[in-house]
Amino acid sequence: MVAAERSDPRLKGRKRGRPGPRQMVLVLAGLLMLADLYLMLMVAPTDSVLGQVQRVFYFHVPMAVMSFLAFFVVFLASVVFLVRRSPFWDRLAHASAEVGVVFVTLALITGVIWARPIWNTWWTWEPRLTTTLILWLIYVAYLMIRSYAPSIRQGQIYSAVVGIVGFVDVPIVYYSVIWWRSIHPSPVVGPLAGDGALNSTMLAVLLFSFVTFLVFFAYLVAERMAIMDSEDRLRQVRLSLRRSQAQT
Repeated sequence: MVAAERSDPRLKGRKRGRPGPRQMVLVLAGLLMLADLYLMLMVAPTDSVLGQVQRVFYFHVPMAVMSFLAFFVVFLASVVFLVRRSPFWDRLAHASAEVGVVFVTLALITGVIWARPIWNTWWTWEPRLTTTLILWLIYVAYLMIRSYAPSIRQGQIYSAVVGIVGFVDVPIVYYSVIWWRSIHPSPVVGPLAGDGALNSTMLAVLLFSFVTFLVFFAYLVAERMAIMDSEDRLRQVRLSLRRSQAQT
């Protein structure tokens, strides 16, 4: 045990009380979030039509985009895993899927909070909401496959296939307001956003929110991967103990 602690630089840094890279990213994310809240509430102008409820927009849009990013990472990592069968890429896909589900859940919640005073209903089966709910169901299924597969290896392979196929819904969600008649607002960012969709202050605050949530996303994925790595090590230790007990 002592030898392992001496050989592991992460444990050395911890014993000396120095923050690791993940802790530094967490602090950065916290500072950015405080600054972002100030910009959302104090700097961004109040929308002349929607009023104060429009400020939910600065949470809703970045979280939706971060969920798209998370599922794109799942897609890429799953492809690489099926080719190389490397545990790193499997952990990256798994962690990104978990974080993506959290973000898309929050995007749905903030969406219905925004919709209630604007549409006078908590939920309507319009294309953007419906396709987003389908996206949520796809990646919840991804996590369930990993949990209930007959073996860890089968769970990795089956979920990788779901992660690749399920990503098809991401562009469908984005283009849904163009392809079908929708009461959802048109995109304000991306290739479908019109010129002048936001005034300069609103756009600056939104871009800052993107950076803030991107740093937070990176921290969550890195932290979850570290936990998964520890779980894998513990599983190997338990397996070795069981084998040694069986031999005795």
